[in-house]
Amino acid sequence: MAFIKAISYYLPEKVVTNEELVKEFPEWSVEKVAQKVGVDSRHVAAEDETAGDMAEKATRKLFKEYKIDPTTIDFLMLCTQSPDYFLPSTACVLQDKLGIPTSAGAFDYNLGCSGCVYGMAMAKGLIAAGIAKNVLLLTAETYNKYLHPSDKSNRSIFGDGAAACLISTDGFAEIGEFSLGTDGSGADNLIVKTGASRKKEPTGKFVEDEEGHIWYDDYLYMNGGNIFNFTLEAVPVMMKEILEKNKLEKDQIDYYVFHQANKFMLNTIRKVCVLPKDKFYVNLASTGNTVSSTVLIGLKECMDNGTIKDGDKVMISGFGVGLSWGGTVLKFV
Repeated sequence: MAFIKAISYYLPEKVVTNEELVKEFPEWSVEKVAQKVGVDSRHVAAEDETAGDMAEKATRKLFKEYKIDPTTIDFLMLCTQSPDYFLPSTACVLQDKLGIPTSAGAFDYNLGCSGCVYGMAMAKGLIAAGIAKNVLLLTAETYNKYLHPSDKSNRSIFGDGAAACLISTDGFAEIGEFSLGTDGSGADNLIVKTGASRKKEPTGKFVEDEEGHIWYDDYLYMNGGNIFNFTLEAVPVMMKEILEKNKLEKDQIDYYVFHQANKFMLNTIRKVCVLPKDKFYVNLASTGNTVSSTVLIGLKECMDNGTIKDGDKVMISGFGVGLSWGGTVLKFV
């Protein structure tokens, strides 16, 4: 068995409020942004602050808060789509900075909104196989560095941040069975086209999509309509599989912490899946969509404020870029 033993997170010091945002886009109002996406402010990484920097800060906070000795960590994985370097792996750099033994394994993996759940699945596998006993799972993203200055939709949604989670042979939440999925045919719906090996040099090209959004080759592009439709198709099926694999009925789930995409999408998912409002986490107001860190941030907040209690069964899930999705049940003990 594998358990969550500790969770912490870090948000950058710089905060961009809706009031600041609408100064650049006067056709919008503060109220419109808050109503549409559910975000009042979002944290943005400093120009010289990387995903690796944020992951390090989240981990140091974790070590201090839970009195964890870094020498007990025997595996480290970092979920990020904005690594410090093409190579080496940012996780390898963090191993040295954090004082984790050289006997520990370490790697980055490239996933977005489902990344936290995938990381839990891999950590559980490492523990089940006897390869590791204490796995440090890190999520960190600086999507704001990929956004075009004129991209008001994505700038209103995304916030930067990092989270750290220790997964071990004991802890406060047992990790259940997983439902995971991938549909790469939708890769173009959330993509940065240039900068890597397929198209290394910037093209400067842009086109307008069917929704009237500008698609810049050199910046992050999201087809919101297609992502929304994919989510409404994938999440109900995933929920059913999660319940079946964990031998549970829907009324046995005490709380739901899903990826915090945006308020409208979450409320639609809740209604389509017929989930009680008081059992469904929605809180993007001060963080925005932090991609792979939203689930861990949500879990930590719910634990701290008493929403999640000992004995609760909590369904978590992530879905988005890839296209990719995953979920499981955490049994708090």
